Amino acid sequence: MATPGTSISRRKFLGAIGAGAAVGLPLPGRAGPVSLPSSPVGADPSALAHDENFWSEVATHYDRTEGIVNLEHGYWGKMAHPVQDAYIDATRMVNTQNSFYARKQYAADEMESVRRVARALGVHDDEIVLTRNATESIHNLIRQYRGLTAGDAVLYADIDYPNIKTAMRWLECARGVRPVEMVIPSRVDQEQLFALYRDAFDENPDLKLMLLMHVSNQHGLVLPVARIAEEAKKRGIDVICDTAQSWGLLDYKVPSLQVDWAGFNLHKWIGTPVGVGALYMQRGSLHKVAPYPGESDPDDTDVSTRVHVGTSNFAATLAIPHALDFHEAIGGANKEARLRYLRQLWTSEAESMSHIELLGGLDEESWTGMGSFRLAGRRTANEVTDLQQRLEREFGIFTVVRKGLASGYCVRITPQVFTTPHDIAQLVDALKRLV
Repeated sequence: MATPGTSISRRKFLGAIGAGAAVGLPLPGRAGPVSLPSSPVGADPSALAHDENFWSEVATHYDRTEGIVNLEHGYWGKMAHPVQDAYIDATRMVNTQNSFYARKQYAADEMESVRRVARALGVHDDEIVLTRNATESIHNLIRQYRGLTAGDAVLYADIDYPNIKTAMRWLECARGVRPVEMVIPSRVDQEQLFALYRDAFDENPDLKLMLLMHVSNQHGLVLPVARIAEEAKKRGIDVICDTAQSWGLLDYKVPSLQVDWAGFNLHKWIGTPVGVGALYMQRGSLHKVAPYPGESDPDDTDVSTRVHVGTSNFAATLAIPHALDFHEAIGGANKEARLRYLRQLWTSEAESMSHIELLGGLDEESWTGMGSFRLAGRRTANEVTDLQQRLEREFGIFTVVRKGLASGYCVRITPQVFTTPHDIAQLVDALKRLV
């Protein structure tokens, strides 16, 4: 029976979640059934990355930002139309049914979203709990980690997310530990990265906990997480992996990272509504992280006790399966290849510009679709802010300033699946004229 005041019934809405968005659920504001991109069967991702017909079709599922070339999509991901419409419908349903729905039916619906996230990440359902973002997930791991005593050391790097670096430094006053900050060169490859971490382990035998970024938010650098984590485990160092930017930007499953704990965002490259994240805790690892204050888990088996998000956005959670449907319809490997291709279009040109300094990877394994740059010799906050403003004011290109690197500030360039080569060509033209 349809619920009064809503455009669809709860049963039909949630049935569409279970069956996938392609079932043809009518959504308000758009004629006809929901459609999803359809990548050619068996297509090679590297070849499909150049297929402008396919990516133009993908782009029709998004509303384009007017009046600017937006190359700052690392903040959060724009929802595709099917996701946005499902979210709006879910908001109407939740708002109408209110506490009757929330108290009687939401728990089962949330569990369905958890199952979808776990399946997409290649892990067990009981290893995932939904949070509001990766920062919340990782803060809880840092704050509640049980394995530190006064005199131990903890490790992080300048390429880590600024707010999470602050949390690692907080452990000094809270636990009496010694925080160690690594400095990563502004250009580096996979072998150099592994050697830097191995040397840090050798130089700090009192290390007990480390923060390990998968993809740096400043310049898209990819770290060899599995190799570093394996080396850390040999030395009794526990690893918290920050995967805030990586899921959907790269195509992978969690077991390949070889880490016990990781914090994710779904509202960046997976394309859920804002305010959806996840915490992964591998089976058998919960005893090292205390439950959230006030929660109880005497057997150390319930990952949900490691966070307490309070009343959350029910509709955003209900939209998760739709976002995963859309992401999977494009294909994770296809998305990664396309974003790498778009990044290469400008970095390959910038490499030969003496007035441009690129930051990030030296080999392709160390790159993603995200990159950053600055004008050579201009690294201060004021100089890089002026660069960002020039790009916007003079060339109609929106970007963002990133801070936290030991080498200075930079401008980050982050395309999305609906970004066109023409958009990138405008950036390349601007780079040539930035003297």
